[in-house]
Amino acid sequence: MWPQRVRLPAAALSLTFLVSFSVPFSVVMSKAPRSHAAAEPEQHGAAVLHPAVLRPVVTGRAAWHADEKDVRQKPLYDGPIRAVFVHQTDNPNTYDCKTDVPGMLLAMEQYHIAQGWDDLGYNFVVDRCGNIYEGRAGGIDRPVRGAHTEGFNIRTVGIAALGTFDAGDTVPRPLLQAIAAIAAWKLAPDVDPTGRVRLVSSNDQSRFPKGTSVEVNAISGHRDVFETLCPGQALYDDLPWIRRAAAQLRVAATWPN
Repeated sequence: MWPQRVRLPAAALSLTFLVSFSVPFSVVMSKAPRSHAAAEPEQHGAAVLHPAVLRPVVTGRAAWHADEKDVRQKPLYDGPIRAVFVHQTDNPNTYDCKTDVPGMLLAMEQYHIAQGWDDLGYNFVVDRCGNIYEGRAGGIDRPVRGAHTEGFNIRTVGIAALGTFDAGDTVPRPLLQAIAAIAAWKLAPDVDPTGRVRLVSSNDQSRFPKGTSVEVNAISGHRDVFETLCPGQALYDDLPWIRRAAAQLRVAATWPN
């Protein structure tokens, strides 16, 4: 969520497309078989995380008809990802995952560009059915700098949950699993999803003046570094579950060299 809460037009919820596409309702991990490791020289040492096996299924920008001609600048790239920031988009939660989401994402991109941003701000968007969508352009496998968390966009990933998840709401488990899957995949191998990292604020618009070194959870909420209620309290309260789930995914993707 942004300083101005994103409220997309109701018309976006009824938008349908003539082209159809299929995305899975659950996160499917494209895990390589362990036998692949046998092709490598046998070395017995510390366990090694293999990020490639964590890569979840991600629906690309073409599927939601991203408006590429209005993207203002070429993407920027950073080093390894140190933290993930979780957001909510403030949309109603009654959307249809198959027919409504593409139009909602396009409307969100157009809204962000109209506000003066280069492109859709979030790196990824997940819906209530657990589908993961490519947000900002630049390549899902690359460390694209987003525009999601004022002062803390460098070497971080912004994941937006499509919907509103305030206190008392139930956050769908597939949505939580999808966020955990992205975090497990994108965080640098040396970053513990259940641990904390140190970041430096890049401007004075965040909670912390420019140049301030701040320790945050490796998987944090937008509100942790910006004056906002984003994500809603229900989703914020589920962040510990997301951290544990991401860590478990990494354990499954780690084996001795």
